[in-house]
Amino acid sequence: MKLSRKFISANTEMCTLTEWVPAPYLRRVLDVSETPVRAELSVCGLGFYRLWVDGCEKTRGHMSPYISASDDVMDYDVYDLTELLGAGKHVLGFQLGNGMQNCFGGYVWDFEQAAWRSAPKLAVCLELTYADGRTESVEADETFVWAPSPIIYDDIRQGECYDANLEIPGWNTADFDDSAWKPAVKAECPRGKSVVCAGNPIVETERRSPVAIKAGTRLTYAHSEQVDEGYLYDFGENCAGIPLLRVRGEKGQKISMIFGEYIKADGTFTVDNIRFVRPEYYDMPLYIQRDEYTCRGDGVEEWSPVFTYHGFRYCLVTGITEEQATEDLITYRVMNTDLPERGGFSCSDDTLNALQRMIRISTLANFYHFPTDCPHREKNGWTADAALSTEHALLNLAPENNYYEWMRHIRASMNERGAIPGIVPTGGWGFAWGNGPAWDTILVTLPYMVYRYRGDKKIVEESLTALFRYVNYLTTRVDERHLIAIGLGDWCAPYGPRSPLIFTDSVISMDICEKTAFLHEVCGYEAQAKFCRAVAEKFRAAVRTHLIDWNSMTAIGEGTPTPGCETSQAMAIFYNIFTEEEKLAAYKVLLAKIHEQNDHLDTGVLGARVIFHVLTQFGDSDLAYRMIVDKTYPAYGAFVAHGDTALPECFSVSDNHIDSRNHHFFGDISAWFIKAICGINYNPAADDLTRADITPHFVSGLTHAEAFHETPMGKISVRWERSSDNEITLCVEYPEALHGSLVFDAGWVCKKCGKSQTDAKAGTFVLVRA
Repeated sequence: MKLSRKFISANTEMCTLTEWVPAPYLRRVLDVSETPVRAELSVCGLGFYRLWVDGCEKTRGHMSPYISASDDVMDYDVYDLTELLGAGKHVLGFQLGNGMQNCFGGYVWDFEQAAWRSAPKLAVCLELTYADGRTESVEADETFVWAPSPIIYDDIRQGECYDANLEIPGWNTADFDDSAWKPAVKAECPRGKSVVCAGNPIVETERRSPVAIKAGTRLTYAHSEQVDEGYLYDFGENCAGIPLLRVRGEKGQKISMIFGEYIKADGTFTVDNIRFVRPEYYDMPLYIQRDEYTCRGDGVEEWSPVFTYHGFRYCLVTGITEEQATEDLITYRVMNTDLPERGGFSCSDDTLNALQRMIRISTLANFYHFPTDCPHREKNGWTADAALSTEHALLNLAPENNYYEWMRHIRASMNERGAIPGIVPTGGWGFAWGNGPAWDTILVTLPYMVYRYRGDKKIVEESLTALFRYVNYLTTRVDERHLIAIGLGDWCAPYGPRSPLIFTDSVISMDICEKTAFLHEVCGYEAQAKFCRAVAEKFRAAVRTHLIDWNSMTAIGEGTPTPGCETSQAMAIFYNIFTEEEKLAAYKVLLAKIHEQNDHLDTGVLGARVIFHVLTQFGDSDLAYRMIVDKTYPAYGAFVAHGDTALPECFSVSDNHIDSRNHHFFGDISAWFIKAICGINYNPAADDLTRADITPHFVSGLTHAEAFHETPMGKISVRWERSSDNEITLCVEYPEALHGSLVFDAGWVCKKCGKSQTDAKAGTFVLVRA
């Protein structure tokens, strides 16, 4: 299938925050002489497109084809139209949205300065094949005609405005008179590589009705005198998607919908936590997450935005009457990339169940083509956020197609030095600030984890060159001790990062080099693997020489009452800075640091990713559990006690400091639930897709727990239930294609055979105290 690089636009005018340009309609009439045996259409709409064939919409998914920097990669969708294009007259209709191509609402990250920025543009190729072997093709050119659509404003972050009085009935049908429409103009082709989008589309997954409606709700804004007042619709959970408006209105009535996620302690609604209110932006129009609809006034009208989405629990509706403020006025169309469920967890503890639900919501709400940091304020593909969440996402869902697609864009974003930006896609922002090893690890984490959990070697093979370049880049950034400190560190620590940047960057750099060496070995590149392992060993030796106090077995830390910190100590154990013989002494230091914090977390995202696994490794799953469920700050249980329904960005729960309440990068505890509590450890060394060890830990605070994961070899499920203090029933579903060990928690043995471990197999096991 040809991916045409001939682009057209309606014109060169670009919508901005203050100058609105409608989203264009484009159409092309086709006279098909005879019925083809095959009709295939490829489409690239930059930023987004919608497709109609003879008046019927065929668009693959919401905000198709992708969100990309078009000078890096251009994604195309391919459609089989064979059953639709018989002999006769047909029409292809399109509508174009700004998307990332004209991302004027992303000014905080300099997207409005992107070199590839332009008015929306379209490339298509329709290939017709006839029975006698003849072929015919149609590409985008000036024979396409255009007119303004009723979408008078659209931005992926700011929102969308629609005037129903500007609708053009029948515009996308073959018999429509388009003689007054203007011819399209040729547009410059971006420099990006043309690819067929391999990711799953964005789809609607659920429709929600409001759980409460509150009249007279006022919304004020920091650094603005604007006040909005109306009806606040509460949808119960903080998800992501779009509204469905259903209203019987007056002609010209303008209805505004403002979306947010937070109610302050005094009961007021706010969106200040999802706005950037830096001084240079004080005067910007307040269109953050705001949709507007202007009514036709001819009966019941239904509308949803198509080129944007929002992260929200609450919707403030203004411009309506009391009679219109009904339950069915606004329906929440929850959306995310189509990611089938592949795993899950539940147990006897309501707090853990709530956290598992919150993590699932945040993972999905932040998956719009690729993982994002939040579904409202930024909508950026922050690399560290995705790296920290890759394992729990793969254990719970099926994101590998979209990881594969996003890796194309990550690799393409690499600059001449071998660095990658902190956000992908980007218009250039994220190199001077916002990246570094703990963020750049996405380069190796995605292919490594996809290979481990799904056995997909293609994503590895296509990433090797970029990975080797990055390892070389790291060698140019080290100091005279072979340590590195160039990026962001232990982000979102409750009292500020305790682990110095030079420690976290050096340790993560070592891990990047080790995983890169492993992936080169997998593909048979021994020389490259040897080089990468040598670089990794230099990092390990440098950390051991300069950043470990061997008298106390303590990794460097700062800002705590005694030397060391939770993050450094946990990372040094998890990433094998300490040898196996040294780890027990180092672990005792970690325990002391935890007790020093009254058994609370004192880590940011990097420490939280590893600390619970380390505790379990040394037999302290009970302590890990208590640290998670504790309802006092800072702890995960505090989120639940606070009433959050998605996973927040940080552990603050004070109105004085409200961050995003919908992030996923603290969500690795879901992987801990599945791997530690229920013991599903699939392909632990990433070298055998047929191996799965079952190693459950019978946390004393639980009476039962269960989890499952669909491996490429079949479904594993584990359930255990405590019938008394001295007996546990363990039920295991285990595919015959797998092999591994079944290891019972310390102090437990099989009642029947008296063993503490056996070969992994399906069955029910009654366990008693040893």
